[in-house]
Amino acid sequence: MRWQPGARERLVVAAVDLFFEQGYDATTVAQIADRAGVTKSTFFRHFPDKRELLVAGQETLSRLLVEGIAAAPKEAMPLGAIAEGLKRAASEMGPMNRELGPRLKAAVAASAELQERDALKSVGLAAAMTGALVARGVPVPAAHLAAEVGVLAFKQGYATWSEADDDDAGGLEQHALAALDEFRVATRTLE
Repeated sequence: MRWQPGARERLVVAAVDLFFEQGYDATTVAQIADRAGVTKSTFFRHFPDKRELLVAGQETLSRLLVEGIAAAPKEAMPLGAIAEGLKRAASEMGPMNRELGPRLKAAVAASAELQERDALKSVGLAAAMTGALVARGVPVPAAHLAAEVGVLAFKQGYATWSEADDDDAGGLEQHALAALDEFRVATRTLE
Protein backbone atom coordinates (compact mmCIF):
# COMPACT_ATOMS: atom_id res chain seq x y z
CA MET A 1 0.00 0.00 0.00
CA ARG A 2 1.40 3.38 -0.98
CA TRP A 3 1.34 6.27 1.46
CA GLN A 4 -1.47 8.76 0.89
CA PRO A 5 -1.91 12.11 2.59
CA GLY A 6 -4.47 12.39 5.37
CA ALA A 7 -3.70 9.02 6.96
CA ARG A 8 -3.98 10.39 10.51
CA GLU A 9 -7.42 11.87 9.85
CA ARG A 10 -8.60 8.72 8.07
CA LEU A 11 -7.45 6.62 11.02
CA VAL A 12 -9.41 8.80 13.46
CA VAL A 13 -12.58 8.62 11.35
CA ALA A 14 -12.22 4.87 10.86
CA ALA A 15 -11.68 4.31 14.57
CA VAL A 16 -14.66 6.43 15.63
CA ASP A 17 -16.87 4.66 13.10
CA LEU A 18 -15.74 1.22 14.27
CA PHE A 19 -16.01 2.12 17.96
CA PHE A 20 -19.56 3.31 17.24
CA GLU A 21 -20.52 0.28 15.12
CA GLN A 22 -19.05 -2.58 17.14
CA GLY A 23 -17.74 -1.09 20.38
CA TYR A 24 -14.29 -0.08 21.53
CA ASP A 25 -13.32 -3.46 22.99
CA ALA A 26 -14.30 -5.38 19.85
CA THR A 27 -12.33 -3.08 17.55
CA THR A 28 -8.75 -4.02 16.67
CA VAL A 29 -5.91 -1.91 15.34
CA ALA A 30 -5.90 -4.10 12.22
CA GLN A 31 -9.57 -3.30 11.57
CA ILE A 32 -8.96 0.43 12.04
CA ALA A 33 -5.97 0.37 9.68
CA ASP A 34 -7.89 -1.66 7.10
CA ARG A 35 -10.91 0.68 7.22
CA ALA A 36 -8.59 3.69 6.85
CA GLY A 37 -6.77 2.10 3.91
CA VAL A 38 -3.37 2.00 5.62
CA THR A 39 -1.09 -0.63 7.07
CA LYS A 40 -0.75 -1.46 10.77
CA SER A 41 2.73 0.04 10.71
CA THR A 42 1.25 3.30 9.43
CA PHE A 43 -1.22 3.20 12.32
CA PHE A 44 1.62 2.82 14.81
CA ARG A 45 3.56 5.70 13.21
CA HIS A 46 0.66 7.95 14.17
CA PHE A 47 -0.64 6.39 17.40
CA PRO A 48 0.93 4.17 20.06
CA ASP A 49 -2.40 2.35 20.59
CA LYS A 50 -6.11 2.64 19.81
CA ARG A 51 -6.86 4.58 23.03
CA GLU A 52 -4.82 7.51 21.76
CA LEU A 53 -7.19 8.00 18.82
CA LEU A 54 -9.67 9.67 21.15
CA VAL A 55 -7.21 12.43 22.02
CA ALA A 56 -5.75 12.75 18.53
CA GLY A 57 -6.37 16.49 18.33
CA GLN A 58 -5.78 17.37 21.98
CA GLU A 59 -2.37 18.97 21.46
CA THR A 60 -3.68 21.09 18.63
CA LEU A 61 -6.81 22.02 20.54
CA SER A 62 -4.77 22.96 23.62
CA ARG A 63 -2.44 25.06 21.49
CA LEU A 64 -5.34 26.90 19.83
CA LEU A 65 -7.03 27.61 23.16
CA VAL A 66 -3.76 28.91 24.61
CA GLU A 67 -3.07 31.08 21.54
CA GLY A 68 -6.51 32.64 21.79
CA ILE A 69 -6.12 33.33 25.51
CA ALA A 70 -2.68 34.85 24.97
CA ALA A 71 -4.00 37.07 22.17
CA ALA A 72 -6.94 38.38 24.22
CA PRO A 73 -6.86 42.12 24.96
CA LYS A 74 -4.72 42.89 27.99
CA GLU A 75 -7.72 44.27 29.89
CA ALA A 76 -9.82 41.12 29.30
CA MET A 77 -11.10 39.42 32.43
CA PRO A 78 -10.38 35.67 32.75
CA LEU A 79 -13.62 34.50 31.12
CA GLY A 80 -13.15 37.10 28.38
CA ALA A 81 -9.74 35.58 27.66
CA ILE A 82 -11.34 32.11 27.71
CA ALA A 83 -13.85 33.36 25.13
CA GLU A 84 -10.96 34.36 22.86
CA GLY A 85 -9.49 30.89 23.29
CA LEU A 86 -12.81 29.30 22.38
CA LYS A 87 -13.06 31.50 19.28
CA ARG A 88 -9.54 30.53 18.18
CA ALA A 89 -10.21 26.82 18.67
CA ALA A 90 -13.60 27.01 16.93
CA SER A 91 -12.03 28.69 13.91
CA GLU A 92 -10.09 25.51 13.17
CA MET A 93 -12.95 23.04 13.60
CA GLY A 94 -14.54 21.97 10.35
CA PRO A 95 -17.20 19.64 8.99
CA MET A 96 -15.24 16.48 9.85
CA ASN A 97 -15.09 17.53 13.53
CA ARG A 98 -18.82 18.18 13.51
CA GLU A 99 -19.72 14.91 11.80
CA LEU A 100 -17.69 12.83 14.26
CA GLY A 101 -19.36 14.36 17.32
CA PRO A 102 -22.47 12.18 17.74
CA ARG A 103 -20.64 8.91 16.92
CA LEU A 104 -17.76 9.81 19.23
CA LYS A 105 -20.16 10.71 22.04
CA ALA A 106 -21.94 7.35 21.67
CA ALA A 107 -18.64 5.43 21.55
CA VAL A 108 -17.36 7.16 24.69
CA ALA A 109 -20.64 6.57 26.53
CA ALA A 110 -20.38 2.83 25.80
CA SER A 111 -16.79 2.35 27.03
CA ALA A 112 -15.38 2.91 30.50
CA GLU A 113 -11.88 3.06 29.04
CA LEU A 114 -12.87 5.79 26.58
CA GLN A 115 -14.67 7.69 29.36
CA GLU A 116 -11.45 7.65 31.36
CA ARG A 117 -9.46 8.87 28.34
CA ASP A 118 -12.02 11.61 27.71
CA ALA A 119 -11.74 12.75 31.33
CA LEU A 120 -7.95 12.91 31.01
CA LYS A 121 -8.38 14.99 27.86
CA SER A 122 -10.53 17.47 29.79
CA VAL A 123 -7.91 17.68 32.53
CA GLY A 124 -5.23 18.39 29.92
CA LEU A 125 -7.28 21.13 28.27
CA ALA A 126 -8.01 22.75 31.64
CA ALA A 127 -4.32 22.64 32.57
CA ALA A 128 -3.33 24.31 29.30
CA MET A 129 -5.89 27.08 29.74
CA THR A 130 -4.95 27.53 33.41
CA GLY A 131 -1.31 27.98 32.43
CA ALA A 132 -2.23 30.54 29.76
CA LEU A 133 -4.33 32.52 32.23
CA VAL A 134 -1.62 32.43 34.92
CA ALA A 135 0.84 33.71 32.29
CA ARG A 136 -1.53 36.69 31.84
CA GLY A 137 -1.30 37.40 35.57
CA VAL A 138 -4.55 35.77 36.66
CA PRO A 139 -4.27 34.37 40.21
CA VAL A 140 -4.09 30.57 40.25
CA PRO A 141 -7.50 29.86 41.89
CA ALA A 142 -9.31 32.16 39.44
CA ALA A 143 -7.32 30.71 36.53
CA HIS A 144 -8.29 27.15 37.54
CA LEU A 145 -11.95 28.05 37.85
CA ALA A 146 -12.06 29.97 34.55
CA ALA A 147 -10.26 27.12 32.75
CA GLU A 148 -12.72 24.53 34.08
CA VAL A 149 -15.61 26.73 32.95
CA GLY A 150 -13.88 27.00 29.57
CA VAL A 151 -13.65 23.22 29.23
CA LEU A 152 -17.32 22.86 30.13
CA ALA A 153 -18.27 25.56 27.62
CA PHE A 154 -16.20 23.94 24.88
CA LYS A 155 -17.67 20.49 25.53
CA GLN A 156 -21.26 21.74 25.74
CA GLY A 157 -20.80 23.97 22.69
CA TYR A 158 -19.26 21.12 20.70
CA ALA A 159 -22.08 18.74 21.66
CA THR A 160 -24.75 21.27 20.69
CA TRP A 161 -22.97 22.13 17.43
CA SER A 162 -22.42 18.52 16.39
CA GLU A 163 -26.05 17.62 17.06
CA ALA A 164 -27.56 20.74 15.41
CA ASP A 165 -29.36 20.78 12.08
CA ASP A 166 -27.22 20.81 8.95
CA ASP A 167 -28.32 24.37 8.18
CA ASP A 168 -26.94 25.64 11.50
CA ALA A 169 -24.99 28.67 10.29
CA GLY A 170 -23.68 29.69 13.71
CA GLY A 171 -20.91 27.17 13.88
CA LEU A 172 -19.00 25.96 16.90
CA GLU A 173 -17.98 29.46 17.97
CA GLN A 174 -21.59 30.55 18.47
CA HIS A 175 -22.43 27.44 20.48
CA ALA A 176 -19.30 27.53 22.65
CA LEU A 177 -19.72 31.23 23.43
CA ALA A 178 -23.41 30.72 24.24
CA ALA A 179 -22.45 27.93 26.64
CA LEU A 180 -19.79 30.17 28.21
CA ASP A 181 -22.41 32.89 28.71
CA GLU A 182 -24.76 30.36 30.35
CA PHE A 183 -21.99 29.32 32.77
CA ARG A 184 -21.13 32.97 33.46
CA VAL A 185 -24.73 33.59 34.50
CA ALA A 186 -24.80 30.36 36.51
CA THR A 187 -21.68 31.31 38.48
CA ARG A 188 -23.43 34.48 39.67
CA THR A 189 -26.08 32.33 41.33
CA LEU A 190 -23.59 30.36 43.41
CA GLU A 191 -23.28 32.86 46.26
